Amino acid sequence: MLYESIHIPENKPNKIELLNSPHLKKYHEDWGKEGDAALIALDSNNQAIGAVWYRLFDDTNKGYGYVDSNTPELGIAICQEARGVGLGTLLMQSIIQKAIDEGYKSISLSVDPKNHAAVHVYKKLGFEDFGVSGTSITMLKRFSEMLFPSSK
Repeated sequence: MLYESIHIPENKPNKIELLNSPHLKKYHEDWGKEGDAALIALDSNNQAIGAVWYRLFDDTNKGYGYVDSNTPELGIAICQEARGVGLGTLLMQSIIQKAIDEGYKSISLSVDPKNHAAVHVYKKLGFEDFGVSGTSITMLKRFSEMLFPSSK
C-alpha cells in the first residue's frame, strides 16, 4: 500500500527499488514502534483494497509531511478498483479519530499538488496548507482541544 500511495504518474520505478530508496525506507522500516498506527480495508474476499497509516518522525529524520515530533504524518492508499466510492474518506475519518483517541493535537500529510482528487478530499476533511517540501505540499489538520482530555 505504501507503494500505491506514492503519486508518480509516469515512469514509476518498480516497488522494490522505490520502497528501498533512502528517502522512503523511513516510512516502513522497523514498523510497529511507538507512534505507528494503521488501518486496512478489506474486500469481501479478505483482500486489502485500501490502507491508511501514520508514523511519528523527528528533527533528525523528517518525513515529507513533517511538522514536528508530536504530529504524526499520515499516508493513504486505495487500490484503483476501489476508488471513487468514499473508501478513502472513511479511512481518513477513522485514522483521524484514532489519532484523537491517542491524544494527538494534529496530524499532517504530504501530497503532490497535481493530485487534485486527493487535495480536494484532504481540504474537505479540514486539512490546511502548512508548507512545501520539494514538489509536495505539507497539509495539517489541527484537532479541537475540546475533542479529547489527554495530550501528547
